[in-house]
Amino acid sequence: MIKKYVPHLPSILATCENNYVCMLKLLPDCDTEDLSYIFEASEGFKYKIVILESTRYTSTLEMSQIPSNNTPHFLRPSMTIRLYHDAKVAEVLSAQRTQRLKPVYEYPNINMHQRNEKFMVNVFLAEWLHFCLSQNMAQTTN
Repeated sequence: MIKKYVPHLPSILATCENNYVCMLKLLPDCDTEDLSYIFEASEGFKYKIVILESTRYTSTLEMSQIPSNNTPHFLRPSMTIRLYHDAKVAEVLSAQRTQRLKPVYEYPNINMHQRNEKFMVNVFLAEWLHFCLSQNMAQTTN
């Protein structure tokens, strides 16, 4: 019998809280819609964060790698993130071509998502944000 996967809520919450703190360090202004930030790690290796929507309690962002000539499409990360200002957490809503990530997936499944796909995408966001912070290079554009 296969044991059912049960998400570990304290780990998920800790990751989302960490992502919120890191995102605020990167974005001095996350309340202005249509504002974008570009982070350059090296020549041809850039990331962009665009503020799509901002309300009193939430902000919705899109974070993506800016295409370069030699990076295949499937290797360029892209995700939509929602910041919940009252709870102080950041959650990945969608990543790559997956809209509305489910908290748990049955495995195996037709799209071959991992059982804990949503948690793993949030962990990837944490690593990506730490990478951007370690580069300490940002530009603001409109």
